[in-house]
Amino acid sequence: MKAEIYFDPRWVEINSVLQTKNMKKYDVVLLTEPRYENPQAPNWYETQILNEDKIVRDALEKQDLRVHRLSWDDPDFDWSSTRIAVFRTTWDYFFRFDEFQKWLEKVGNLTQLLNPVELIKWNVNKRYLLDLQASGIPIVPTRLVKRGGFFALENGFSEWDVAEIIIKPCVGGTARHTHRVCPENLAAHQEIFNKLVAEEDMLVQPFLPSVLERGEVSALMFGGKFSHAVLKIAKPGDFRVQDDFGGKASPHEILPDELSLAERVLAVCSPRPAYARVDILYDLDGKPSIAELEIIEPELFFRFKPEAGKLLADEILKALSNVVD
Repeated sequence: MKAEIYFDPRWVEINSVLQTKNMKKYDVVLLTEPRYENPQAPNWYETQILNEDKIVRDALEKQDLRVHRLSWDDPDFDWSSTRIAVFRTTWDYFFRFDEFQKWLEKVGNLTQLLNPVELIKWNVNKRYLLDLQASGIPIVPTRLVKRGGFFALENGFSEWDVAEIIIKPCVGGTARHTHRVCPENLAAHQEIFNKLVAEEDMLVQPFLPSVLERGEVSALMFGGKFSHAVLKIAKPGDFRVQDDFGGKASPHEILPDELSLAERVLAVCSPRPAYARVDILYDLDGKPSIAELEIIEPELFFRFKPEAGKLLADEILKALSNVVD
């Protein structure tokens, strides 16, 4: 007797999905930049970068995902060969912004990006702070001076009734072109500011003494939920809290008003970031305010909470579930 062969049409659909997925070389590409792609004899900082990416990679590979780590500007990589590309340590984009924008447009049409491309485009320019303010989020007081415009820096002292102000570019990071201005160095910095604003949009803000007294709090968020926090302190004689300038970071027990602010700022983002770092400073009235919302390539300080790497991996998995291959 000839055996009957049962045909389930669902097999065709399932097999088609599997074949499409397998056409992709990678499921996930973790984006870095040339300095950090494959450092030889890595220093302490580079070792942290490699270790933290490894935490995420290991969590993804435990889910049988194919993971690759690559510089965003690799000219030979076929970006359509990965299901999703995740921004991690692309910390040179603001030095190569025109090139980065072109890359973003191209790659955004070839694969899914995380965080989503519309958030990246919004967050690359610190004008987003004014959008947050318009949504009722307290920010460090900020004046935008558009490219080709003029602003007399001495007016900043009276506008906010402060002894010092900060100037910084709208597109930047790692304290690029960031200067602390006081009456004694005003003339020199007005000249610097004039040259900078002739080339790009600039921000003027009051200098908040709390950065020296209390430091800057960073809340690390995944899927809109709090994971852990760090406190960043500048080295003596400086105001910049980044590692690059001798700043130190340590675990921080987040306070209720800091946590509430971090949750509020993510609630007004659309779409919601899969991962973010909310940087908080205390304003002139002693209240927490947003200094930065980092959703492009935030340092996530997994060295203080390695298990948080799985939280990022979980968000990547969620994003992958929505990818149409």
